[in-house]
Amino acid sequence: MIEVLVTIVILTIGLLGMAGLQARLQVSEMESYQRTQALILLEDMANRIATNRSAAATYVTGSPLGAGTTCPIPPSTPTVQQVDASEWCNALQGAAETSGASKVGAMIGGRGCVASSIANEYMVTVAWQGMAPISAPPASVTCGKDLYDGGVCTGDRCRRAITTVVRIGTL
Repeated sequence: MIEVLVTIVILTIGLLGMAGLQARLQVSEMESYQRTQALILLEDMANRIATNRSAAATYVTGSPLGAGTTCPIPPSTPTVQQVDASEWCNALQGAAETSGASKVGAMIGGRGCVASSIANEYMVTVAWQGMAPISAPPASVTCGKDLYDGGVCTGDRCRRAITTVVRIGTL
């Protein structure tokens, strides 16, 4: 009888460990999905800037586009940059896929920024809400700074960000 009780206790501990592992795997899977979406959107804007290189300076954003903002609506005769900014903003908000009236086709709280660091260099950044606190991005990455705190997240530890630099050659 004691052997059966010991076996049940060991089995219970093992099953609880498996349940905890499964929960952690789901968080990791969601983090991976969000990073993939962010990389696609980052590369999209970098390519748009490189393609419209003569007007690259007009892509610089004063504040983040995406979550929590109203996307710019291009005028009736828009420039390429105005169309690109509108489409990128909508993509950051998840407009590619909807569930009812909700946009769900991108990262949680996706925001994008374009900054000019030096002449003919533009840093494109995509930031989003992580699922669990880890470490904050470097201080040099300011896109979405302090917009992801709340609950278990403090000190920007739930903000995820990726960047790339677009260099426009002088010909």
